[in-house]
Amino acid sequence: MEKLVVKGPTPLKGEVTISGAKNAAVAILPATLLIDGVCTIENLPNISDIKISCEILEKLGAKITWNNKNSITIDTTNINTTKAPLDLTSKFRASYYLIGAMLSRKGEIEVGMPGGCKLGARPIDQHIKGFERLGATVTVEKGRISAKAKKLTGTSIYMDIVSVGATINVMLSAVLAKGTTTIDNAAKEPHIVDVANFLNTMGADIRGAGTDMIKINGVEKLSGNATYSVVPDQIEAGTFMLAAVATKGDITLKNCITKHLESITAKIIEVGGKVEDNGDSIRVWCNQRPQKANIKTLPYPGFPTDLQPQMGVVLSIADGASIINESIWESRFQYTDELNKMGAKITAQGKTAFFEGVKKLSGAPVYSTDLRAGAALVIAGTVANGSTEIYNLEHIDRGYENIEEKFRKLGAKIERVTE
Repeated sequence: MEKLVVKGPTPLKGEVTISGAKNAAVAILPATLLIDGVCTIENLPNISDIKISCEILEKLGAKITWNNKNSITIDTTNINTTKAPLDLTSKFRASYYLIGAMLSRKGEIEVGMPGGCKLGARPIDQHIKGFERLGATVTVEKGRISAKAKKLTGTSIYMDIVSVGATINVMLSAVLAKGTTTIDNAAKEPHIVDVANFLNTMGADIRGAGTDMIKINGVEKLSGNATYSVVPDQIEAGTFMLAAVATKGDITLKNCITKHLESITAKIIEVGGKVEDNGDSIRVWCNQRPQKANIKTLPYPGFPTDLQPQMGVVLSIADGASIINESIWESRFQYTDELNKMGAKITAQGKTAFFEGVKKLSGAPVYSTDLRAGAALVIAGTVANGSTEIYNLEHIDRGYENIEEKFRKLGAKIERVTE
């Protein structure tokens, strides 16, 4: 068993280069199935979700060449099966993007029910609704999702709730459909724009990504023969920004899009941090105890649910009482039990958590309950007095490339240990 051992407190100082966006990359890789040819994808984060995605694509018949640890060339000319390996697709959430892509490319697909972090109910009803509106038949039974369509035809689809996954999946399935598809009440996250940009680079006709109305004009084929670079990771950037505030540090983040970070920047300034926007880099520093603040997670451009646990660490040591309202996932506060082991005073009830700020945290053995909770615990360990041991690293490795190495370069005393 592996664990991270973090010794604190340590103010984090220096520069960190942000990796490609996990949430974009795990959708772009299935999107390559729409291409009857070859393409190259650069700035891929070197994380376990990407490696599993590539393994699934190879099982479907794709040929993948690793140019370096963050770049692949992929040939999806000879896709020879419509049954994705159930053991692999059930390991992470984004495997459901195979449905939209393969419906469009082959007219059928069978995958395992998607896995991923246990954040409460995560239905895929909006995905299924979209597929069915386009003309597919979808069945869910015995832990599998099967979808078939003789022909996909463009239509208008209204999303009952704002869903990133459903927006991307319908976009994938509509790219090669006959006619025009409109998605109303679409999600607007940066990675949706990135997937649309990737598909358009390969020959698709998608307009309006990043707004609540997306229009997809179906095309006969995607040609490929192009290179695409994945957008920088907004959530990894936010993680290091909040680490700078929590540790009273001074961090410059390189390779980031500051426009994507505006909701985080606003809250950092509210709690007493300082932010310097340099266009393609951003500097965050803090030389005082954070101030209290109230947070409500919302779809983009609101405060991201994926930065809520990291913000929770900041509020756990803030001067005063704070409240976080979680409007996306019902079980996102599991990490608060782990912070309480470290001396925090947090009371979580349903989708609300109350933070009574303490002056310091103390090291303790803690368990990563999900991907973003794991990152929050790394920050907490850097803040805390003494030694913190973090277990369940498979969650962290799903979404952060070389997390301990990046923290170490900023001065953290952190190492990965095998027990």
